[in-house]
Amino acid sequence: MSADLEGAVAVVTGAHGRLGPVWIAALAGSGMRVAGVDVQAGDVQGAAFVADADVTDAAALREVRERIERELGTPSVLVNNAGIDQPPDPDAAVGGIEGVSPEQFLRVLDVNTRGTFVATQAFGPAMVAAGRGSIVNIGSLYASVAPEPGFYDHIAGFVKPPAYAASKAGVVALTRYFARLWGPHGVRVNALSPGGVSGDQDDEFRRKYCSRVPLGRMAEPGDLTGPLLFLASDASRYLTGHELRVDGGFTA
Repeated sequence: MSADLEGAVAVVTGAHGRLGPVWIAALAGSGMRVAGVDVQAGDVQGAAFVADADVTDAAALREVRERIERELGTPSVLVNNAGIDQPPDPDAAVGGIEGVSPEQFLRVLDVNTRGTFVATQAFGPAMVAAGRGSIVNIGSLYASVAPEPGFYDHIAGFVKPPAYAASKAGVVALTRYFARLWGPHGVRVNALSPGGVSGDQDDEFRRKYCSRVPLGRMAEPGDLTGPLLFLASDASRYLTGHELRVDGGFTA
C-alpha cells in the first residue's frame, strides 16, 4: 500500500466496464476513497458510490465533481477508463471495412477520445489548484500497432474496426498534451496501455493472439493492477507524459 494513496480520493470513469471494477478494487485496496462514474446505475465493490453520468456530457460531469468534492473531498487520482469497442465475435460482424459506417466510427471517437478530454477537463483543474495529482488514461496496444487482420479472419464477416485504434492513439496524444500543460503545476498525466485481456474470446482467437505474445498468454486483470498503482502513486513521481504498455511484449 502506498502511503500517499491512503485516504486520498480517486475517480474511475467507466466503472461498470470490463476493467472498471479492477481499477476500483485496486485503488480501494490501497486505502483510497473511490467514486465511480458510468452511464449505468449500480454499485461496484470498493466504490463509495457510482455516479450516473456520460463522460461526453460536460455539465453532468461538473455535477458529479461537485458531489465527489462534497461527499469525499477533492480527487487526487483520475482514471479515464470509459470506452467502447467491438468484440471479436459474429454478432459484431460488419461485412468488411466497407460495412463500417461513419456514424459508428464517430461514436467510438466520441466516447473514447472526447470522453477522456471532457473528464480530464472536469476533474483536472482542481488537481492543478491543489498542486498535485495523477491522471491515468487507459490506452491500448492498438494505440501503437495496427490490429492483425489474421487474428479475426476465422470469424465470418468480422473486421476489427479502425475507430478503436484511432481513438486510443488520440488518448495517448491527449496524455502527452496534458502532461506538458499541467506538469509545472504538479499534476502528472500518463497512459496505461494493456494488451489483450483474457475474457470470453473464442479459442481460435486466443491461440492466434497468444502465439504473437513473447510471454505466451493474454493478460489477466491482476497483471494490470500493479502498473495502475505505480502510475497513480508517488512511486512514479518523476514520470509524466509516458505510455506504459502492459502487453506481455506484444509491441516489442
